[in-house]
Amino acid sequence: MNLRDLQYLVAVADHRHFGRAAEDCFVSQPTLSTQLKKLEIELGVELVERNRGHILLTDAGERIVERARSVLRETDQIRSIARQASDPETGTLRIGLFPTLAPYLLPHVVPGLHARFPRLELLLVEEKTEVVHQQLITGALDVGILALPVHDDRLHVESLFTEDFVLAVPSGHPLAASSDPVTPLALAGENVLLLEEGHCLRDQALAVCSLAGVDERSGFRATSLETLRQMVAAGVGVTLLPRLAVQSPVPESPDVALLPFEDPAPHRQIAMFWRVTSGYRDLLPQIAEEIRRATSDMVTPAAPIPTIA
Repeated sequence: MNLRDLQYLVAVADHRHFGRAAEDCFVSQPTLSTQLKKLEIELGVELVERNRGHILLTDAGERIVERARSVLRETDQIRSIARQASDPETGTLRIGLFPTLAPYLLPHVVPGLHARFPRLELLLVEEKTEVVHQQLITGALDVGILALPVHDDRLHVESLFTEDFVLAVPSGHPLAASSDPVTPLALAGENVLLLEEGHCLRDQALAVCSLAGVDERSGFRATSLETLRQMVAAGVGVTLLPRLAVQSPVPESPDVALLPFEDPAPHRQIAMFWRVTSGYRDLLPQIAEEIRRATSDMVTPAAPIPTIA
């Protein structure tokens, strides 16, 4: 048994198709099939049910795949530790962010990260919070940039910044006539537009709505912040937008007025998460420092967590 055979087995489990699994492993389909058959002979058990049109794993195969994933993750950690020991700023860093943050944060931080760590390859993944969290635990991602709270003792937490919300209203709305900050009570009597289930921003906005004793507009839930922005521009209702989502390079909309909230403004706290066993754990605080620096004029940077010797 060798690691490549385990990679082949995991690829078949992921794709449920020998051809796609072979492509993913950069080998021919006959090579992959032959090696899996040899693995089955070595283990003395059938791992894959080879049915026409679809692939199934046997019960033993499912259990062995689970162990194989763990072995491959640990192997990646060994390689990562070795790379970091020889050159801590070389390698591939897989970063996951949630959809209401990624397109608005990345334009501000990627250029600085690339300039400071030119040999570090950044692979950026946009997924909902629960997916990023799960992929962090399984090893599919090295870093997650998420909104607090996320409770998991397996992850280190590095605070990045606090991001205020602003109230977005149609430009012809009565509130748009004043430049004064508003309170959450300004939502009373309004059609409040929110994102669909599964977005952490939805829960944060609902918490603000509860302060004003209002609920969201029934019959409408957006899939993105850009949809919310366009609905506000069309005069359908009002919404909450994170501060970074209304900063350049996001273009201003003449049909939307953005109103700040009085202090303490509704906000969300953004942090970096990584596994406490990560081979990048000595480099990642520097990444966090660069993110805080790049966003310091738009949000409130959090103080770095001191290292305890």
